[in-house]
Amino acid sequence: MAAGAEQRGAGLESAVRGGLRVLRERWMRGTRECGATAPAPLPASPHGAEGVSALQTLPIDVQLNIMSFLSPRDLCRLGSTSCYWRAAVQDPLLWRCFLLRDLPSWTSVDWKSLPDEEIFNKTFSEVSDNALYDYMAAYKRSCPQGRRSSKSSRPRYGAVTSFLQSLVTQAEPRFAMFGPGLEELDNSLVQKMMTCPEILLVAGLPHRQIHGIGSGVSFQFNNNQKFNIVTLYSTTSVERRRAREEQAVAVNKMFYQESSTVGNQQAMHYSVIAQVRKVCEVVDGFIYVANAEAHREHDHQEELARILAMIDPTLGPPNRPLLVLSCVSHVGVKRIPCVYVAHQLQLNLLHQPWMIQDTVAATLDGLLNGIEWLLEEANCKSAQ
Repeated sequence: MAAGAEQRGAGLESAVRGGLRVLRERWMRGTRECGATAPAPLPASPHGAEGVSALQTLPIDVQLNIMSFLSPRDLCRLGSTSCYWRAAVQDPLLWRCFLLRDLPSWTSVDWKSLPDEEIFNKTFSEVSDNALYDYMAAYKRSCPQGRRSSKSSRPRYGAVTSFLQSLVTQAEPRFAMFGPGLEELDNSLVQKMMTCPEILLVAGLPHRQIHGIGSGVSFQFNNNQKFNIVTLYSTTSVERRRAREEQAVAVNKMFYQESSTVGNQQAMHYSVIAQVRKVCEVVDGFIYVANAEAHREHDHQEELARILAMIDPTLGPPNRPLLVLSCVSHVGVKRIPCVYVAHQLQLNLLHQPWMIQDTVAATLDGLLNGIEWLLEEANCKSAQ
């Protein structure tokens, strides 16, 4: 799987280079082809042309090279200067290049903004002028900056909500946290959360032990809202330690496998044990800690099956949010980009709100962004 991630990254670089080459050829055809979206280059007037910039008179392939070095924000600003540049900067193939180039560096993506998987699979030679995807809209919808600006434009009632909450005794939101990233990483995410009060303050000691495989801890977010996380491990700490020493895979005691047949094939299906079932019935959401280290082996089909077992709608409200922490041990570890992890886990198949957030166990980078989203979603659901 790590090799697959590297091949995909190399494939994206090749796609971007090939896409710019195709785009240059396409633009060179100009308006000679029916349906071309890019304007034809304007010839330079020997006497100078009013309203035509020097940049606009350059050969179209030079214009393209210049535009490819601009940031998407600057490209949009260029498009606001004239009708010519407004048409030029909206070319779908140019935005496809930006999307393929930038998405590996995005640190989060959610159920509303995950780009379609077709952008990974289609080559530029397969893209025709008559069947172009709106890559510009996809970029604006998917990039973290676009999502933040969309969020900030909504009305905020934080002060009012805080006042009302002071009048009403409200139970702490509860979340069940599980996943291979809790146990496989060299740095313990839970231990760091418990010992880093400047980032996340522990507001209550562990309680509600679940037969050695889990416990609940209360935290305080931004010195204001309290919430509880029930951490569920695959097995006991002694068995986990033994498995790490022997470099073996510990048997996951949270689930039991049930066989089911879909067509002529056996499908993987899990159910949770009785103790975990009770937790799933009372929590307000879920935190799945994925191991995003590129050098690790990953069985994403099994991971998806276990996620589906935990969020089974028969165990509670079907719209409870799922936060996926795409976690690595420390900053120096090569990670699988969160957009790739989202597609590998097939999160687009889920029917409830979800978000995937890059996180570093050693520093807790990214954790608070994920917790903030999870609390907002949980509060929204409880208000409904």
